[in-house]
Amino acid sequence: MQVYDICPLPKPRMTQRDRWAKRPAVLRYRAYCDEVRLKRLQLPVSGCHVTFVLPMPASWSRKKRAASAGQPHQQKPDVDNLMKALMDALFADDSSVWDFRVSKIWGETGSIRIAEISEPVRP
Repeated sequence: MQVYDICPLPKPRMTQRDRWAKRPAVLRYRAYCDEVRLKRLQLPVSGCHVTFVLPMPASWSRKKRAASAGQPHQQKPDVDNLMKALMDALFADDSSVWDFRVSKIWGETGSIRIAEISEPVRP
């Protein structure tokens, strides 16, 4: 399993104006893409399990943080938007990726975990 200390970020809805306008959401997304490339994150085209560890809010109590650590994250952002941002940062053309599993959990700090699955599902 490979663990990357990168706080996951979903891909924002972008418009033509975002080419020259400097919206904060787009700037954060571009910085995320740069960080993913800088840390040389590797994603195989098949047979992997990507786990996004999303940080718990600082406003949560210690009791709630302890109870939620490692539990499923069932709020926004959606897993498809998280995976879309990751794949767009890594691949110019992500059509070659054909098999992966994605999940998201709560954690103290944000990270991305990539584990190889022993045998990908064949059609």
